[in-house]
Amino acid sequence: MRIDIVTIFPEFFDVLDISLLGKARANGLIELGVHNLRDFTHDRHNTVDDTPAGGGAGMVMKPEPWGEALDSILDSGTSGSDADPIIIFPSPAGVRFDQKMARELADEQHIVFGCGRYEGIDQRVFDEYAERGRVRLVSLGDYVLNGGEVAVMAMIEAVGRLIPGVVGNPESLVEESHEDGLLEYPSYTKPAVWREREVPPVLRSGDHGAIARWRHEQQVERTRRVRPDLLPPELQHDA
Repeated sequence: MRIDIVTIFPEFFDVLDISLLGKARANGLIELGVHNLRDFTHDRHNTVDDTPAGGGAGMVMKPEPWGEALDSILDSGTSGSDADPIIIFPSPAGVRFDQKMARELADEQHIVFGCGRYEGIDQRVFDEYAERGRVRLVSLGDYVLNGGEVAVMAMIEAVGRLIPGVVGNPESLVEESHEDGLLEYPSYTKPAVWREREVPPVLRSGDHGAIARWRHEQQVERTRRVRPDLLPPELQHDA
């Protein structure tokens, strides 16, 4: 997978050199390009923002540097295939990011992330590239961040680990929260007793059928308690 990021804080993404995603890059599973939006400006101050049309508080990111930055990525042929890249802009006005979307994005060959700042990006940037390809505004949740970098990091983490070969044991992905629509069951390890708190006996029984049933029951109970909105209809009658 090829991932390109446009941002005014390229150093923010240095963290992608560590942990599983860093290994994935070293092994050629993920190719990353981080582009400084200010490199596509032409004034002495490298200005990327201006006052909002119609007045109002804050500043809006100008369309010109965004256009040049995105053109340079889309015209460079870095996707490695005939498939057109998908361009994602984090936005509180976007659709909610979830595990289903992460799985869909993990099948993409080229993703371009645009990290907005200030009061956002000039709407004409979205309109321009929506006519040329696939553009999605995506929200992590019902809150506002200072910029898109944190949201992009979260999405890359969620998507990247679903790419085959990134996570050492692919079976671990199947049992995680949200993969089957339910929250994950609680996990335990050794010792069997810690500060008078015991690992549930069923997990030490060796009865794999009983363990599977216990884990599913824990998933349903935790989901009912914490996120009842996620319960499928067939499980809601006991809620």
